[in-house]
Amino acid sequence: LRFNRCGHCTRFASTYEVIANQLHAKQNQSTVKRQVNVAKIDGAAERALASRFSVHGFPTFVLIDGWTVREYEGTRSHEGLVKFAMENYEETEPVPFLFGPFGPMGQLKSLLMRSGTWAIGMYEHLTVGRGMKPLVAMAVLCVGGLVLGLVSIVVVGLLCLPKAKQD
Repeated sequence: LRFNRCGHCTRFASTYEVIANQLHAKQNQSTVKRQVNVAKIDGAAERALASRFSVHGFPTFVLIDGWTVREYEGTRSHEGLVKFAMENYEETEPVPFLFGPFGPMGQLKSLLMRSGTWAIGMYEHLTVGRGMKPLVAMAVLCVGGLVLGLVSIVVVGLLCLPKAKQD
């Protein structure tokens, strides 16, 4: 994950492209046991994803192998990253599933970030797009949130009601 205005990310961009090309070229070789796809993500634009992967600094290099996630902690070098992706990844302790991006805590982080992003977008729409005063827009969002919360509680309560026993 990278951040557009991050000096480390900018300096490493060309090396990152070389690594991506090298790893993608290896996929066509029949002698290679491991195929690695490389992607880059703008952590500023994709805050929910960055939060889900617990990114605290840029650039962050993560290897995803099925449900297993490993974060690269070595030196930011071409050789180090290629070796990590192809050979040494098993030496790195994986992120525990419970707290990983695919586990329940990662999913919860993602849900909370998407909800917050949606609420901010809705607030901007109400104030800029609809011309509402900020206080009124905030009140509309709060009332909407309360109604949504109450409806959710009622639905969950109805779904969890014990079934009546028939004699």
